[in-house]
Amino acid sequence: MPKIGIIVEFHMEPANHAAFHAIISEHARLTKQEEPGCVSFDVLQPQTKDGPDLSRVMLVEIYADPAAFDAHGKNPRLAKVRDSYSSLITKRTLTVCHM
Repeated sequence: MPKIGIIVEFHMEPANHAAFHAIISEHARLTKQEEPGCVSFDVLQPQTKDGPDLSRVMLVEIYADPAAFDAHGKNPRLAKVRDSYSSLITKRTLTVCHM
């Protein structure tokens, strides 16, 4: 079975960046700790020529197989994380890829 790669891009007002980044970084840490099928989960900070683009944060996640990705989606913590950041973001784009 192929690995599953996930790319998520979040948009936010720059004033919300620090709070969002703290939430999503902890989510990444706990996902890697709790979910054996999570191969990697990285939080990326887009850059501009002037420094960090505080209106965006991107995630790159890799899961061992479709079952691991499904397990991630069913983790009860995920719904809580989404609720905690929902008021901080203006847009979320999710791309699921087979590797």
